[in-house]
Amino acid sequence: MSDVRIIRFMRYRRGMAIVSALVVLIGLGALITRGLNLGLDFTGGTSIELHFAQPAQQAQVSAALAAGGIEDAVVQYLGGANSLQVRLPPQPGDATLLGRKIAELASTPGNPAQALQVDSVGSQVGDELYAQSLLAVAVALGMMMIYIAIRYRFKFAVGAVISLLHDVLFTVGMFALFGMPFDLTVLAAVLALIGYSLNDTVVVFDRIRENFRKLRRTDVIEIVDISLTETLRRTVMTVATVVLVVLSLLLLGGPALKWFSVAMLIGLFAGTYSSIYIATSYALSMGLSKEDFIVEVKKEEDDRP
Repeated sequence: MSDVRIIRFMRYRRGMAIVSALVVLIGLGALITRGLNLGLDFTGGTSIELHFAQPAQQAQVSAALAAGGIEDAVVQYLGGANSLQVRLPPQPGDATLLGRKIAELASTPGNPAQALQVDSVGSQVGDELYAQSLLAVAVALGMMMIYIAIRYRFKFAVGAVISLLHDVLFTVGMFALFGMPFDLTVLAAVLALIGYSLNDTVVVFDRIRENFRKLRRTDVIEIVDISLTETLRRTVMTVATVVLVVLSLLLLGGPALKWFSVAMLIGLFAGTYSSIYIATSYALSMGLSKEDFIVEVKKEEDDRP
């Protein structure tokens, strides 16, 4: 590290902790006061599979449904340009008749539409799915804490879980604050971000443990700064690569992947920041010291008489 300028990350840890707390509180406030704009996966509704004689334009179908009085319809391609899926909030009346109406509105001269399948999801199923989703996030966080506690120390485990909670609350809070739709694709992004953020945190923890054992005469905070500086290039390259992929999904993936990509972009920023300033800072606040990484060598007892 003699040829590399050490970045004093921990010098700003208190200020960054205040910023993090404010952002999380804003997100929590939005969740409590406004709530999430839950998608049809959670609220229930009707899903209609349409098949066209010719390739159909998604935007034209959406406009035709809106002109026919069908509001809040989500139109997505389903396996090809000739098949579309229309998802609607809970509607009164018979679902089969609704499917026929949607097919009539979506049809154009020379390109008729046919409703192949109509499925209805009740609000009770949506509520159960929502509860199971929360349970999945809680189980993921718990398993991560157990893993870090076994591999490192409990101090690191607590810091890692607080960091992951920060990422989840930051991402979900932004969706609540700006009223963006929250469906199963966004939930999948949140779970993926938990794994991604933990990966970054584990890399930092590995380097801190290694440097604690190598730099025995160096101050604790300086060792953390050295470790973060050494892993910074790897972190930036990893984030840049993932951001390129997510931007491709956002720009080319269509509406089906739009909110998944948005959630990933928000979470990538939060995860990179939290692995530097939250996970390690909390471990330091719990009294992280060199003694936590000293390997005890058992003395061999001489059994000879």
